[in-house]
Amino acid sequence: MKTIKGPAIFLAQFMDDKEPFNNLTNIGKWLSELGYKAVQIPTWDSRCLNLQKIAESKTYADEIKGSLMDMGLEISELSVHLQSQLVATHPAYDSMFDGFAPAALHNNPKARTEWAVDQVKLAAKASKNLGLKTVAAFSGSLLWHTVYPWPQRPAGLVEDGFNELGKRWLPILDEYDRHGIDIAYELHPGEDLHDGVTFERFLDTVQQHNRANILYDPSHFVLQQLDYLQFIDFYHERIKAFHVKDAEFLKNGKSGVYGGYQDWIDRPGRFRSLGDGQVDFKGIFTKLSRYGFDGWAVIEWECCIKDPVQGATEGVDFVNRHIIQVTKKTFDDFANAGADSELNKKILGI
Repeated sequence: MKTIKGPAIFLAQFMDDKEPFNNLTNIGKWLSELGYKAVQIPTWDSRCLNLQKIAESKTYADEIKGSLMDMGLEISELSVHLQSQLVATHPAYDSMFDGFAPAALHNNPKARTEWAVDQVKLAAKASKNLGLKTVAAFSGSLLWHTVYPWPQRPAGLVEDGFNELGKRWLPILDEYDRHGIDIAYELHPGEDLHDGVTFERFLDTVQQHNRANILYDPSHFVLQQLDYLQFIDFYHERIKAFHVKDAEFLKNGKSGVYGGYQDWIDRPGRFRSLGDGQVDFKGIFTKLSRYGFDGWAVIEWECCIKDPVQGATEGVDFVNRHIIQVTKKTFDDFANAGADSELNKKILGI
């Protein structure tokens, strides 16, 4: 068993042009004062850092790392969620996903994908320069538009889709292996990797690659009505990152898992600030601790009701209350009779 580190927080939902959210220094000071110990950094946001510069310059990486350390903060992981989404994108979504890439690449899916692959690879080099172990990512999607198929899928479509996804990711995973970095895919609706079965399909196409791993976020499993505790039993060896995000699913007679195209606040399944949803975090922290996960508990704040500042402020105490300092002794050690082979034989009647 190992003790989970935390609290940490994902910066993506907080970056803004207003202080203290307008750069890494200002938001770092604010979060440190709240009691956070680490930040997960979105690499697409230039207000946080320059990804290419960190990948190319150990000196710059040390400066970023050192400035955070002066505030009492570490980096939990770098995130390439937006760039990695573009590694595999169905043409139906091209216009909407163009916003994830530089303007010069808009309306040019081939160039956009090449840029995305390069960005994800840069994150491996940057992580190595920063002394990190894991990068948080999405898988992208070629098949999501067929998730609930009508008309029925042609034979072999799923296999062909996952083979293509694996073909795109395998060279990236090999690059990560060269740098000693894991990719933790956030299993997320909208991605081809959105549950355990799809993750297993992907592993089959990338030869069970040891760098293909999981960012565990129970909120997405609540919205899919998946057993998020048993998921840990199945996949704990592949869980390399952890988003602490709450959610709820409120059944009603008008809409269900698919949400009826409604705004978040009206959907049966919606994300909530920590403690306001239905996720059994005691169970999650217990299982992850038992299985030896010693990474960061990273708050990903998303809520359609509560203000983000309140959510971030309350999150510190929430995570601290759930982190388990794993025991190094057995509770009934006081009754230990010691090791005695002759006594053991006597008790066994041999």
